[in-house]
Amino acid sequence: MELKTMIYEIDSGVGVITFNRPEVLNAVNEDTLDDLIYLMGQIEGDEDVRCVIITGSPRVFAAGADIAYMSRISAVDSERFAARFHAAVDGIANSSKPVIAAIAGLALGGGCEIALACDIRMAAEGTQMGLPEANLGLHPAAGGTQRLPRVVGIGWAKDMILTGEPIDTDTALKIGLVTRVVPADSLVDEAKKLAKKLAAKAPITTRIAKQCLHNAVSTDLAAGLQFEQKGIAFLFSTEDHTEGIKAFLEKRRPVFKGR
Repeated sequence: MELKTMIYEIDSGVGVITFNRPEVLNAVNEDTLDDLIYLMGQIEGDEDVRCVIITGSPRVFAAGADIAYMSRISAVDSERFAARFHAAVDGIANSSKPVIAAIAGLALGGGCEIALACDIRMAAEGTQMGLPEANLGLHPAAGGTQRLPRVVGIGWAKDMILTGEPIDTDTALKIGLVTRVVPADSLVDEAKKLAKKLAAKAPITTRIAKQCLHNAVSTDLAAGLQFEQKGIAFLFSTEDHTEGIKAFLEKRRPVFKGR
């Protein structure tokens, strides 16, 4: 499939997805969603890719849905577009591989919602993040009303969504919307450095740990703890666990093969 709105590269086990609609600040349209759904599907089936970075340009990560497109569609079309957007964002959130959002410039509306679906959010100094849909008589519709409260708490989620005002990197770091802030000129390098560390971990362990963490916000405590117990028992049966213990005892770095 030929990508229309993104650039995709693989570097040492790390898949790098870069938004590429600079003429409209990487605004999200149907082609963007098609590209994202396709890429996440390809990545999921590629054993050579163990971590993913999603990024944009130094000026903008993604500036939300394409307003020109949104102005032309009907209510029925808007529901279909929202469902497609959910499918794309869910593909990120449900990936068995760790996904890093490397954010610079603006991450607004749908762009912020894409970042929310990632496992780790790293921002360049000077980045602005927000959900401004209220200023258009709308509310976030690509998971923002559900994922933002789970990340930053209901208080900050209400503040950001109801006011529609963006926040700076200091505030984003303080409330946990991002966990790392780096100089703008080193954002991608720092993201790749982190991604390569994650790519070196045992893939099966990463997948099970992500499932445990997802359960922490989507199930009750008893069910989450039961899954955790079953998960660790399963990991004890893997070759990667045996390699990890052996490498520790031999005082060397483990070589995980996803087995």
